[in-house]
Amino acid sequence: MKDLKEIRDEIDSLDKELVKLFERRMIAVGQVAEYKKKNNIPILNVARERDVIEKNKNYLKNKEYEKEVAEFFECVMEISRGYQSGKLSDCCDDLAKVETQEGCVLNQTANGTALSCTSRENSELSLRVGFQGVPGSFSEQALQEYFGEDTATKNYNQFEDVFIGLKNDEVDFGVLPIENSSTGGISEVYDLLRKYGFFIVGEKNIKVDHNLLGIKGTTLEDIKEVYSHPQAFQQSSEFLKDFPQWKLIPYYNTAKSAEYIKNENSPYMTAISSRKCAQLYDLDIIKENINYNTNNHTKFIIIGKNLDLKEECNKISIILSVPHKVGSLYCILDYFAKNNLNMLKIESRPLLDKSWEYFFYIDFEGNLKNDAVKEAVNIIESHSSYFKLLGNYVKSN
Repeated sequence: MKDLKEIRDEIDSLDKELVKLFERRMIAVGQVAEYKKKNNIPILNVARERDVIEKNKNYLKNKEYEKEVAEFFECVMEISRGYQSGKLSDCCDDLAKVETQEGCVLNQTANGTALSCTSRENSELSLRVGFQGVPGSFSEQALQEYFGEDTATKNYNQFEDVFIGLKNDEVDFGVLPIENSSTGGISEVYDLLRKYGFFIVGEKNIKVDHNLLGIKGTTLEDIKEVYSHPQAFQQSSEFLKDFPQWKLIPYYNTAKSAEYIKNENSPYMTAISSRKCAQLYDLDIIKENINYNTNNHTKFIIIGKNLDLKEECNKISIILSVPHKVGSLYCILDYFAKNNLNMLKIESRPLLDKSWEYFFYIDFEGNLKNDAVKEAVNIIESHSSYFKLLGNYVKSN
């Protein structure tokens, strides 16, 4: 039997060979990174990593080490992803050298990341912005307060229609609600952000006051049906519980609900909507400010095709998923603490093809032109199973 020194000498000799092989592997990893950068291919390929692990487990003569060899290659590939992230982040370094006023943006698509330039001066001459709903909606209000009341607009029936309109170049930007201070995030919009791969370029907070509207002369005693968006019903639940006999009928949004009852012209039908819609559709306000939270705000995001980095940007939004094992999310969140990134929000959404696994939408403070922030984001990306940068923009008050 070998003594301890002999065993350690053998380990040292094996480690020396491992270092030589590791160096050769990292050279190959660097070549892969250059190819991905040139061809706009994302860093992470989950299927490829799973194949690597299974293939190398099959090389084992002693199957007792299967778990350990899987963990070994998980660590090796995590190191490789981090190295590739550093290589691919060169495009961000190039961006930092370009003056913002020249209109250069970081264009990150579902297929990778690349630097591209557009002329803002020309695009602003004929700006057209899409929103979901009809005139008088809170979305239109957010649009006008962000872009100005003279901005050309196009309204759509559904949230996804706004994304399709942007995809088909019908509009330059879209405005969509993302979160309400009383009822939380709007899950459909989160899912559409991931599906279409567009970017958040700005946000606007709107104070929301809900009112019960009806045609002229309608009283509380007349009402049989109330139309509105489900979120408006939730935000007005304290008021509505006093009228259990009313039938609550979900409709596209608050403004379209007001338009509908105006057209129906029935004293039995009402809508929960805004004061502006009461004026626009010549409706009576039967009961004002019926939302239970008097400090009720909705946050709207502005989406565009390109990621536009400016010095004043102070908020970053990302989507990620983590390996389905103990401590994965904790480790990701720990990187925020270690790198002094102030997290503003985290929202989870289920992965449709994997039970009990989730995407996490995370907002935090920072600017990607800051080297420390950029490095921290690269680290978080390298430790994620899936990662996408949603935007770096100016936080609204």
